[in-house]
Amino acid sequence: MHSGFLRIAAVSPTVKVADIRFNLEQIKNHLSKLESKGVELAVFPEMSLTAYTCADLFHNTLLLEAASKSLLELQEFSKRLNLHFVVGLPVSHAGAIYNCAALVRKGHIDLIAKSYIPNYNEFYERRWWRPLSIGESEYVNISGEVFEMTSGRIFHSHGALIGIEICEDLWVPIPPSCRLAMKGAQIILNLSASDDLIGKYSYLTKLLCQQSARCLCAYAYAGAGWGESSTDLTFDGKAIICENGTVLKSNSRWDPADNTAIADIDIEALERDRLHTTTFSDCAQVECKNISIEQDSEFREKKQYGESPDFPEKLLRHVDPHPFVPADRNAIHERCEEIINIQVAALAKRLDAIGCKTLTVGISGGLDSTLALLIAVRTFDRLKLDRKGIIGITMPGFGTTTRTHSNAVKLMENLGVAIKEINIASSVTQHFKDIGHNPDIHDVTYENSQARTRTMILMDIANQTGGIVLGTGDLSELALGWATYNGDHMSMYGVNSGIPKTLVKYLVEYFAAESMKNNSVRDILYDIIDTPISPELIPADQNGEIKQKTEDLVGPYELHDFFLYYMLRYGFSPEKIFFLARQAFDTDLYDDTTIKHWLSTFLRRFFNQQFKRSCLPDGPKVGSVCLSPRGDWRMPSDASSSLWKIK
Repeated sequence: MHSGFLRIAAVSPTVKVADIRFNLEQIKNHLSKLESKGVELAVFPEMSLTAYTCADLFHNTLLLEAASKSLLELQEFSKRLNLHFVVGLPVSHAGAIYNCAALVRKGHIDLIAKSYIPNYNEFYERRWWRPLSIGESEYVNISGEVFEMTSGRIFHSHGALIGIEICEDLWVPIPPSCRLAMKGAQIILNLSASDDLIGKYSYLTKLLCQQSARCLCAYAYAGAGWGESSTDLTFDGKAIICENGTVLKSNSRWDPADNTAIADIDIEALERDRLHTTTFSDCAQVECKNISIEQDSEFREKKQYGESPDFPEKLLRHVDPHPFVPADRNAIHERCEEIINIQVAALAKRLDAIGCKTLTVGISGGLDSTLALLIAVRTFDRLKLDRKGIIGITMPGFGTTTRTHSNAVKLMENLGVAIKEINIASSVTQHFKDIGHNPDIHDVTYENSQARTRTMILMDIANQTGGIVLGTGDLSELALGWATYNGDHMSMYGVNSGIPKTLVKYLVEYFAAESMKNNSVRDILYDIIDTPISPELIPADQNGEIKQKTEDLVGPYELHDFFLYYMLRYGFSPEKIFFLARQAFDTDLYDDTTIKHWLSTFLRRFFNQQFKRSCLPDGPKVGSVCLSPRGDWRMPSDASSSLWKIK
């Protein structure tokens, strides 16, 4: 394991039915290749030494003895490998045959017997094999050597804990992997020989994802494939690796040349989710009385993550640079509609609860206020309220450009909301005189005076009209503290507070492409999307263009959203977040120095701006990351950031 990552493989090798020498050599060849790729743990299919479709040949002593000898040969072969692996074979004991998985680790063998033996439809395994109940163990003699055969035990491998189940074990109402995971197994290996049928692969993939999510684990599945008998069944050779509900890697079925899936499992992330999900351990306390963990194992190793990162050069898993945005373009439509419905339902409830039929919202011509206005319009439509109850207020000041002002006004006109325009220049100028500030000094006082003036106007007009102020700030701004305290930081309801900046763009784009039939509205929205992000508190340049660009000051939002996701979702160290960012982003776009610089900025601002988040207005949670002080994130405003320094 390298800093929380364990490299595992699922392999579906070509077999010849009952040709154990051929099957053994295939496994050896694969093991050598996997070793060269840095794989630390591998799983092969059910009965991979003999082939699954031997049928009544499993009652033949010659086959059983040859399988036993081949296992001992693998035992010797494993001594030269760092790789631990699991193969399948029949084991004869006390007048019965058991369907076993053999865990082989540097000359050491443990046998795990199948717990649930199917005997329905195309399966008639009871004809050959006896089950071993969870928690039971037997000592079996294999070619003169004695090995323990168990069911329901957890083993050590390269600093991780692993559990093993065989094919049908996964399909029962309470699979052994449920209890194995609750007892501590972070990775479940499944040796399978499930034949292929119409629709079965889709069902199986969903089952594997569901099981890995339910168990907060990684799940590696190796299915029998090319070379198995086709007398009655066909096997497609599946190799699938899932982690906490997501398929990390899968092979191409039906292709004997593509028989392996390899992925890096984030053990640290899984452990964090288990610690965070308190009901996981509560359930384990009730359910796991018959599950045991291998004791005094020579294979128990210290987890290699924490103080001294030793990351692999390149991960064998995809790291999405935009974790808040669906990578599948087809999924964006569904995700956006779901998010919008959450926002609309939340705002509708608030308006209904207080009997409010008007609201004020400041419209700047930027992304955040645009999204808030679009949500307000859809909410009023759903409540069958007059859109004129939405009072959109544009408040041009010293830094407002023609482009943003024009977009703000045209958007409100086309949406049919009430429009007010209040130029704040004169009132802010008077305020500067009152407090003795030189307006030629464009410092924080110069900027925040404008932001607070705008908020005061919104609040007072809300009082005049019996309404509330709709906040526009997003999750990314809250994480960075990029809001004026008691200025745009404050409202009566923050409808965007659960949405990161990278997602705001896609939501506005969704409205432009899908929701709006008005071509003028569509064109305005696309121009807003193309406008640089800015608070527009500093005068424009000589050409009237935006001079104050937010991402020049605090850094690219796509980086900050990436940092935010892995900081809050998994609690990763700065070193690990930096490593993941290097995997996710093009080095030509962000080199190491740039990533470290903005990560340091993010961590510094995240800690010293907590006081703003401690008194946030109400707002709906939308995704897995939330900064509400009443919900997901409760952090002291004076917490030290000394531990979170990127080296």
